[in-house]
Amino acid sequence: MPQIMSTLSTPSRLALAAALFCAAAAPAVAKTHHAAASATPSGGATDKIGATPVPAGPPPVPDSPAGDKSTPVPPTLPDMTAYVLMDASTGAIMAEAAPHLQLPPASLTKLMTAHIVYQALHKGGLKLDQTVPVSVDAWHQQGSTMFIDTTSVVTVDQLLHGMIIDSGNDAAVALAEQVAGSTDAFVQMMNKSAGEIGLSDTNYTNVTGLPDPALHTSAMDVALLSRAIIQNEPEILDISKQQSYTYNGITQASWNPVLAKDPTVDGLKTGLTKESGHCIDATALRDNMRMIAVVTGGPTWHESTAAVETLLAFGQKFFTDVTLATAGQQIDTLHSDDLDSGSVAVGTAQNVVLTLPSDAASGITHSFAYNADLSPGVTKGEVLGSVSYSGGGKILATVPVVALADSPPASFMTKVKVKLRSWL
Repeated sequence: MPQIMSTLSTPSRLALAAALFCAAAAPAVAKTHHAAASATPSGGATDKIGATPVPAGPPPVPDSPAGDKSTPVPPTLPDMTAYVLMDASTGAIMAEAAPHLQLPPASLTKLMTAHIVYQALHKGGLKLDQTVPVSVDAWHQQGSTMFIDTTSVVTVDQLLHGMIIDSGNDAAVALAEQVAGSTDAFVQMMNKSAGEIGLSDTNYTNVTGLPDPALHTSAMDVALLSRAIIQNEPEILDISKQQSYTYNGITQASWNPVLAKDPTVDGLKTGLTKESGHCIDATALRDNMRMIAVVTGGPTWHESTAAVETLLAFGQKFFTDVTLATAGQQIDTLHSDDLDSGSVAVGTAQNVVLTLPSDAASGITHSFAYNADLSPGVTKGEVLGSVSYSGGGKILATVPVVALADSPPASFMTKVKVKLRSWL
């Protein structure tokens, strides 16, 4: 959000909020919520709201790692510096361009802030209805704000709404201080979590996304983080899908422009500074397939929204999620004279879902490889080998297969019967 409000007096901040909200509501006016500026030593802004340059240099080269020879080349989006289209269920990359280019994340930083807060909620160290004190540092945060001050009585739930919908830097700092005691300690938690998720292009230096030369991420890392959040903290979508939020009598529109355009989109976050350009991290559920589209560096919200819609349309048209095995359901029978019953039902311990090109979904084959010693018998859940799924001349996935029931070893009489049968 605009990171320009700095330490304005409360009346001035309210007046600015009203002006921003009215501008956001006008259909012909583009929203400029994160447009912030690098601050001068005196704390003043050095750029105009929304004044972001068009990306310099040639557009990044698009690729489709999950595609096949019949899949069209992903769209070239010359106004974007980088993009990623990911399947949220499988993690498959349907389209990408400069996915690992390190870029300033702006308010996309708050995705990790939210992730850490939700982890604290799940562990019981924090409660949604818990009241959080607002420090002077939180109150005086530059940029976008939910308008809290040191006298505010505000809960964790309200702060989450203020951070995710309003992109409030004040809310982010208040939450970080409540969880970790200080923003410095919270940043350490953010980088530790980034390492655990595998965000190799990311380094956090603050909890808000305010410009810092050492603060960076990539479109791929934003997609990976978004997938982790959707899988582990899906309740965030109940907040990120809301198109406005009212706190203390002040209503602010969500700064995610895709929400108003596309009813299939229910999150997640946006970011804008002079350094980052217009960045959108959107997630949508279409045809029972949840996708994550990340675009960075757009010159305006209009271009970035159009880029998101182009990517989502590409994924919906040319890819599909195929369930190849359901956890606990039989997919094969393993026959063996080492077992008293002579066989055991085999399946997978987890669902096996692949994101495949639409034209290839019906041509998948599978094969089993068993390597377990069955002479002692088998127990339910024991890994017996693996199943490999292939298509287009290559192996797409190999997963363990397990026994779906206990099967005791062959008894003496069973062994005798087997021997006699072999002689006849």
